[in-house]
Amino acid sequence: MMTGCYIIYSKKLKRYYVGVTQEDLEKRIEKHNRHAYGDHRFTAKADDWLLFLFIECVEYKQAIKIEKKIKSMKSSVYIENLKKYPEMVIKLLSL
Repeated sequence: MMTGCYIIYSKKLKRYYVGVTQEDLEKRIEKHNRHAYGDHRFTAKADDWLLFLFIECVEYKQAIKIEKKIKSMKSSVYIENLKKYPEMVIKLLSL
């Protein structure tokens, strides 16, 4: 199992979702796509979630800090830049 912060993308919604996990990443995304977390959750609005980026972390606490930082930016451009510029991810890992 890998611990980390993940970003998934839905073409249908044209939106990103940021989360953390300690379980198998493929299973986690599968659960989002079949609405295993409930129909009231944001990810239940689509069933085409694909992994955009995974940031592996040493511990769960670090993953949560990274998730909060990414969400606080409230920017899809910031998320897209995380993939374009690996140094941004390195900076996040030093939080």
